[in-house]
Amino acid sequence: MFLNRKIVVVAAKRYMSETNATIFALSSAYGKCGVSVIRVSGPHTREALRAIVGKKYDFQARVAYLRPLYKPETTEMIDKGLVLWFPGPSSYTGEDCCEFQVHGSLAVIAALLENLGKLPGLRHAVPGEFTRRAFINNKLDLTEVDGLADLIHAETEAQRKQALMQSSGSLSRLYGNWRKVLIRCAAHLEAYIDFAEDENIEHDVITNLIKDLKAVREQISEHVNDQRRGEMLRDGVRTVIAGAPNVGKSSFLNLVCQREVSIVTEIAGTTRDIIESTHNFGGYPVRFTDTAGLRLTTQDQVELEGIRRAKNCIQQADVIILLLDAWELNKYQVHSKQILDDYLKKHYQELDLRESMLSAPRRVQYVANKIDLLNPEELQIMKKIPELICISCKGDGEFKEFLNSFENLLKELCGVPLAEAPRLSHVRYRQLLEQCVHHITLFLSNYSPEIYKDMAISAQKLRQAIRCIEIITGHVSTDNILDVVFKDFCIGK
Repeated sequence: MFLNRKIVVVAAKRYMSETNATIFALSSAYGKCGVSVIRVSGPHTREALRAIVGKKYDFQARVAYLRPLYKPETTEMIDKGLVLWFPGPSSYTGEDCCEFQVHGSLAVIAALLENLGKLPGLRHAVPGEFTRRAFINNKLDLTEVDGLADLIHAETEAQRKQALMQSSGSLSRLYGNWRKVLIRCAAHLEAYIDFAEDENIEHDVITNLIKDLKAVREQISEHVNDQRRGEMLRDGVRTVIAGAPNVGKSSFLNLVCQREVSIVTEIAGTTRDIIESTHNFGGYPVRFTDTAGLRLTTQDQVELEGIRRAKNCIQQADVIILLLDAWELNKYQVHSKQILDDYLKKHYQELDLRESMLSAPRRVQYVANKIDLLNPEELQIMKKIPELICISCKGDGEFKEFLNSFENLLKELCGVPLAEAPRLSHVRYRQLLEQCVHHITLFLSNYSPEIYKDMAISAQKLRQAIRCIEIITGHVSTDNILDVVFKDFCIGK
């Protein structure tokens, strides 16, 4: 009655019949290194292993053997390395697998791959094919596959933790539990429709069903409404450095990234295009964007285009670092946040940016640069302004205050990855879960304590809600979804 993994199994059998070959590929990075790993998977793995190592050897599962490796046609020795045998289904792909761990010489790798390709029934793997076979053989679901891809591409400690938990099944278990509840509710509803007149079904079955659906809907909604924490941690926190021309945005980016990313000159409006740089900031990935200086009047068409692009970046940003000129800000002699309000009103309200800067869930860090131009008394007044961080890009003494504040903001935005509260990490998951909530809400809207309207039609809404979760995990899937999932994998994974 319900769409389930049988559909995927049928597709899997068709896929395997079309590609019923033993695959091989270099699984480690290509290039000169100490050790390289070449993986083989498929029905002819044992024959391939014996052809390369020799028929006189026998292998126990998951035991490393140091053996000479030969060219099957000439028995010429290729290299001497470790050989491991993983019989299916207790392997990564669920098929018979083996690994050759050889010296990381380009010549050794090329020779071994060439001779594997000459064996009958073997072919070179395409990107992600090992993991795709693991999915087809029910070793991984699609959330774990995505987690594995994220783990491979992780560049910071927080990304590693989140990806590792997802690849270990944290999201799979959460979504699987929701799917079980929805299937149980749908089954009870179908039973009630078919057998209620026979009085073999408890009278409170619909009441309990509604209670369970409301609980699941609340859990999914809470999971979706997480301010994009998991997505920001996976993709990087989009941080735009904005401000007036010649306020020091490029110098600020260079100081944050500890290298010369942007060109710095005394000429106002040096930066015209968008300049991006990704940085590991306290274990959190940050995508800094340097933008053109914002001003109302300019006749330069290139600068106008730069300002337009800067506005678009600000509207899409997770964090805005609004760089202010401390000398200009000092002209407002009010010892409160009113200074900032007046400054923003004068410089940014007519640019239609003030609302973008203050709207949730974006965060704005107000940073006053060039404090080296102020005298000690003026600097003390400046430091009394709430929410304002004072720095000078010419020295790092005051810069540490910004670094501490920004790192705390990143922790607030991204949080700490926890296995018991896994984060939603992909836009695809968010869209499907929102659809799931929508279908549950449509079902509940047709319910009232006195009468159950169009119950057979409403049951279809539950099936659609179940299907949304099954598409995420891969219980119901299509080739185009699989192509999207596996497109970024390396060839040997």
